[in-house]
Amino acid sequence: MSIPVVTVGDSREDLVGRLERLHGPVSVVRRCNELAELLAACQGGLARAAVVAEGSGELTASLVDRLSAVGVAVLALTDSPEEKARLEGIGVAAELTGVDAAALAGRITAAVALLAGAEPGNRQGAGRSLAGAGPAPGPSGGSAGDGTSRSGAGEIIAVWGPAGSPGRTMLAANMAAELAAEGTSVLLVDADSYGASVAAMLGLLDESAGLAQACRLADQGLLDPEALLRVAVPVATRTGTFRVLTGITRADRWTELRAAAISLVLARARHVVDVTVIDTGFCLESDEELSFDTMAPRRNAATLRSLELADTVFAVGAADSIGVPRLVRGLAELELAVPNASPRVVLNKVRQSAVGRSPERQLRDAWERYGPAAPLSAFLPSDPVSTDAALLAGSLLLEAAPDSPLRQGIAALVCAPVQRNRRSSVLSSTARRLLKG
Repeated sequence: MSIPVVTVGDSREDLVGRLERLHGPVSVVRRCNELAELLAACQGGLARAAVVAEGSGELTASLVDRLSAVGVAVLALTDSPEEKARLEGIGVAAELTGVDAAALAGRITAAVALLAGAEPGNRQGAGRSLAGAGPAPGPSGGSAGDGTSRSGAGEIIAVWGPAGSPGRTMLAANMAAELAAEGTSVLLVDADSYGASVAAMLGLLDESAGLAQACRLADQGLLDPEALLRVAVPVATRTGTFRVLTGITRADRWTELRAAAISLVLARARHVVDVTVIDTGFCLESDEELSFDTMAPRRNAATLRSLELADTVFAVGAADSIGVPRLVRGLAELELAVPNASPRVVLNKVRQSAVGRSPERQLRDAWERYGPAAPLSAFLPSDPVSTDAALLAGSLLLEAAPDSPLRQGIAALVCAPVQRNRRSSVLSSTARRLLKG
């Protein structure tokens, strides 16, 4: 059975005619005049592959993701090496405009088979194939964080928690600082599409929304390591420096954080830094998928995609009579939304006044009796004096309150020994190995 194909644009040798004369594995079912018409035809289930003979410059990662989500592979024709590299970076197969018809049919068949293997017919599979589409462009070699490409083995840590301010941003920002204090190269990403607050917590006067900038570049296939570091703000502490992709400046800008672009940003981050720490949003719903017949943007795409691609997920909840039930319900939602997450559960703001005597023992006993299967990994003490001092100064706990129990708890959580009087001599590779354990 031949593969139905739609095309846009005509090459000088008449692409459609060459394919039709094969009478073979592909069959052209429609010639389109523009990409919008091609997209409509594909979303109507007319084709399994789309060939862009002209106008490949209009292709973006989000558009490719929309086509992949309905089971359509995309192939473009171009004679430009730069454009070919850009297209492959956003998940598009590319061929020369004068390609032989039989070879073109073979590439179409291979692209359709590859997409079928990356499904089953859902956006998560399509997004994963995009995230792994080709190496990060740019020179190879060099040290982490200097703008050069690495092996792509960087770790991704996502910090998630339910509604109610359980301490997601505080935990993510201080994790990044503790890892940087060990000499690890770190990128902190604010992916909260409801209330981005990393910039405010760190005292950054930022109106540029670094993550949105990175997503725009990734969507266009232009996010190389140098560009990623250029839009990431450096934050220096007394013990180390890390970079931050600040969040969107207004909640109504959430449409700029598309799943396909987030996938590419995180894939590039693996090539640039040792560890990427993501402060995610709380909401795990995918209601946009139910409300629209077409591929509408998803409000929670940044959170869901970050959790899907993370190597380690920390689920944080407030240790009180409201926060713990919220966390339990949230973990059940997380398991349904991202089955592969396997979160490490952290109870934050632990205090006697909210739980009673021996709060850690009481919380552990209650969790083992009534909680979900996921075990408790850590307890972080309530320390409002230290957190308020850090927030007021626009700094982090390792600077504002280096001896506080909360700072020590966070340092232990990411396996970064607290160094009070000197910079740690622990190698970043050791930190990564401990993170995996």
